[in-house]
Amino acid sequence: QVQLVESGGGLVQAGGSLRLSCAASGSIFSINGMCWYRQAPGKQRELVSTIGRGGSTNYADSVKGRFTISRDNAKKTVYLQMNSLKPEDTAVYYCNADIVLATVTSTTTRAYWGQGTQVTVSS
Repeated sequence: QVQLVESGGGLVQAGGSLRLSCAASGSIFSINGMCWYRQAPGKQRELVSTIGRGGSTNYADSVKGRFTISRDNAKKTVYLQMNSLKPEDTAVYYCNADIVLATVTSTTTRAYWGQGTQVTVSS
C-alpha cells in the first residue's frame, strides 16, 4: 500500500524559514508530478507548488520568490523550502503525488495524499 509522509512543520516567527519533506513508500513503479497544497481553518485547500518528473516547477503567486520546490527521485521525496515566512502562510501543508503502480499485466495511476504537517507563523 502506498503511503506519503510529511515532516518538517512547526512554529516559526515571521521572516523565518522551514523545510518540508514528503517521502513516498510502498509498491511504487514510478512517480509523475508531485505537489504541495495547504489549507487554513475555514478555507479551501489551495495549490502551493508543483514539480514535474523532469524538474519543471510552478508556484502560486502568493509564494513565488519565497518558496522553492524540489525532488529527489531516488529517494521518492519532494521538498518545499519556505523562506521569509509570513503569518498568512499558516496552514496545514499536504503533499500530493501521481503514482504509477504496475503488475505483470496492467498499470494503475492515481493521486495519493499525505496526512499533512502543521506550519504556524507567528507575528
